[in-house]
This record gives sequence, structure tokens and C-alpha cells, in this order.
Amino acid sequence: MFIRRTTPQQQEKFKQPLKEPMDGDKVEITERRIQLTIPKDEISWEDPLPIGDRPKLSREERELILRLRSKVHQRVVADFERGFAKGVDMQNPQQVRPLIERVAGELMETEGLSLPVKLREVLIQEVLDEIIGYGPIQSFLDDPNITEIMVNSAEKIFYERKGRIYLSEQRFDNDEHVLRIIDKILSPLGRQVNERTPLMDARLPDGSRVNVIIPPLAIKGPCITIRKFSRKPLTIEKLIEFGALTEPMAIFLQAAVRARMNIIVSGGTGSGKTTLLNVLSNFIPPWERLVTVEDAAELQLQHENWVALEARPPNIEGQGAVPIRELVRNALRMRPDRIIVGECRGPEALDMIQAMNTGHDGSMSTLHSNSPRDTIYRLETMIMMAGMELPQKAIARQISSALHLIVHAARLSDGSRKVVYITEVQGLEGDMVLLQDIFTFEQKGLDDNGKVIGEHKAMGFRPMCAERIKVAGINLPEDIFFPE
Repeated sequence: MFIRRTTPQQQEKFKQPLKEPMDGDKVEITERRIQLTIPKDEISWEDPLPIGDRPKLSREERELILRLRSKVHQRVVADFERGFAKGVDMQNPQQVRPLIERVAGELMETEGLSLPVKLREVLIQEVLDEIIGYGPIQSFLDDPNITEIMVNSAEKIFYERKGRIYLSEQRFDNDEHVLRIIDKILSPLGRQVNERTPLMDARLPDGSRVNVIIPPLAIKGPCITIRKFSRKPLTIEKLIEFGALTEPMAIFLQAAVRARMNIIVSGGTGSGKTTLLNVLSNFIPPWERLVTVEDAAELQLQHENWVALEARPPNIEGQGAVPIRELVRNALRMRPDRIIVGECRGPEALDMIQAMNTGHDGSMSTLHSNSPRDTIYRLETMIMMAGMELPQKAIARQISSALHLIVHAARLSDGSRKVVYITEVQGLEGDMVLLQDIFTFEQKGLDDNGKVIGEHKAMGFRPMCAERIKVAGINLPEDIFFPE
């Protein structure tokens, strides 16, 4: 160990107060300190592309539309309630549109406004969204390239396109406006949020997953988060085309599913776990019976013999809840060939592992984790939450005997989603579950455009499960396990 002495002059220098960085300061490296701030002029929230078929508006045009939208909407609703729109079906766009056009024309005449055709069309469409759709977020739902919608507050609507998050100029009128749209989402499902139940999961008719949370839990106002799903289900060929995995990896995963291996798809939030699970389910033979269990139904399986079960939250009185764990136990009585749990996040992990160990080989689930090893740790923790007081070794033995593969997905810094590990569970050594990577993704850096540079590679050994695949009558090419 070396002790470095300082001179009196250096000691005096270090006693001087440090200057705090101001907003917009560049990274400055001094002898005493590294000041790390991101200059505001380097942060851009602007999306160069329009939303769907809607034209991009200037800030002034957007402000004008926001002001007129509320007024026209209120007058249309008032006319309908006063009986001035008899015979109009307020859920029929062809019938509602002429009513909106008339009211908008009257309002602009009263205010002495003359809108260009482009702005007039935007105004009419946004009022139509208020009456028939989901208000300010309807345009994002209509755009197939947008995958996530995040309403942080009435004033802040963010969305994700191709892995990049943008701040929209669209916004709600106020918190009451957000709550009205939340009620429009939840009412058809027989659910509602209030002070007693201030958060709720739901889904839209197209299968998109919705989470809402309101004050007092959400400090800045009601929040809505919508995870959209592709209307056209992805295939394994598309994932290969996108670079999410390679053809050898796809061949191996197809063989693993056909050979009824138990698989956990793990990864972080937004890493593509559910999409990957949907793709893997396409490899299940059509004559097998599937039962899926989910907290909020979002799986889109292309399978004939499929029963979908969804957990139920408690009602307003706090009664009637049906948790995932109870549904998993019930699924065992439904003569399933395979059970698929949309996501393990609690004690239902024990029931899932036991199902895998009791004749339901080929079952699958997803799980939030940072790596294959973390997936094992999380499974152990969730099984302990079941309250069975099992010793650590018994839990590890259950996991190692039930689980065959961990497919780990990640969302990289450039927004791309990739399978970064396919890992085999090889058994038990003491209290430790043995893992061996079969395929990995090696990231080497970023290019000038911020795109990730890297490659998938085989680890160069024949996995133990290859014998199980061979016994199932599937002949895998041996060279897929070795680097080219």
C-alpha cells in the first residue's frame, strides 16, 4: 500500500469551495472533480416524422387547434344533449362528422377566423377523436410505428417510435380531461379508478396493454401508459431480418419448443419479452392444447386450441379478486399440454415451476431480470414469497429440474431489441444452479450514428439438451453451435 503525501500548497487548494455546475455547462474535468451535466441544447425531443397521416403543425398552429378543439367539442356535446342532433349516432363517424363541421364553421364565423383547409381538417379529426376515440392519444394509437404512449400529466405526452422517445406537442386540456379518457378506457371492462383504487391495469380492444395511476399516488396528475402491440404478429423471419437474433439461434429455439423444453423469456422493461414469447408459441404443434394465464391479457397466440385466462382485480369493495396463482392452479385441471404464464412476478412462480415438473413440459413464461443468472435469483426469491418455507437447496433443485432454457432479451442503447443470451440450465452443484451460455450477443461499440455495433455468436459447444432434441426426432445441424 502506498500513501501519497500532499504539499501544503495542494492542501490549501483542496480546501477551496467547489463551484457548482450551472445548467448547460459542458463536461469539465479538473484536478479536483469531474462535473457531469448534459447541455440542454444537445437534448432534442423533436420527431422529424408526422404522427400517422396527420400533418405536422407549427407551435402557433398547435396552440390554435388546442383552443378551438375544446370549444367545438363542448358545443357538439351540448347540441346533442339539447336534442339539436336528433337521429345522430354519436358512435358513427359518418354521422358525427357533419355535426362537427357545422359547429366548427359557426364557431369560426363567430370568432372571425378563417382556417386553412389543413388546419380545419385537423380540428375536425381531433374533435372526432374526442367523441369516438381516446382524445389526444388517438392519433398515436392509429400510427402503427408508435409502440409506446406515455401520458406523464395533462401537459406532457411522450411516445416511442423505433426505440426513441419523443415529446409530443399534443396535450390534454386539464386533469379532468385525462380522467375522462381513463374512464373511457376502463368503463367497457367494468373497472374504474378512484381514491380507494388509484391504479389499474387494463387493455384496449386491440389488445394494447394499459396502466393508469391517479392522484394522490401520481403527484403531477393522472398518468396513462400504453404498450401497443403490432396488429400484424411478428414472425421469426422478421426478428432475424431486424437483427434480433440469427438463423442458427432461431433454428435452435424452434427445435427446443418442438422438443417440449421449458423456457423462461427474461429481460428488462420494453426489451421485447412478450413479442418473443408470441413468436416462440408459433412453433408449438397445432394439435396441442394451450392454457395461458396473464395479469392483463396481451399474448397474441396464433393457435386453434388455446384458452386464455386473465386475473381479476378486487372490486370497489375490495372483494372478488382472482390472482394469477389461483388461475395457474386451475389451469392444471383444464387438461393443458402446455401452460404459458404471461409474466411471473410473485408466488405464482412456485406453481409454474411445479407445473413444469408435473407433466406439463414445454411450458413457458416471461420474467423481469437483468441477466440469466439474475433470472434464477428472481425465481428463487419469488418462490420464497409463496410462504412454503422451503430450504434454499430444495428451491434450487426444483428450478434446475424444471427449467431447461433461459432466453434473455435486452433493449440496447440505440433502441434496438435483441436476444443477448440463450442459456442452458445444466443442473445443480451444491445450492447453485449451473448455467451455460449457448449463444450470446457481443457488443463492440457504437457507430457515428449511435447504432450499436456487435454480433451474435455461438459459444462453441454442443449443449446437453441437444440429446433431448434428438430423442424428439429433430435433427439439428451440429455446426449451428460453433462459430463460423
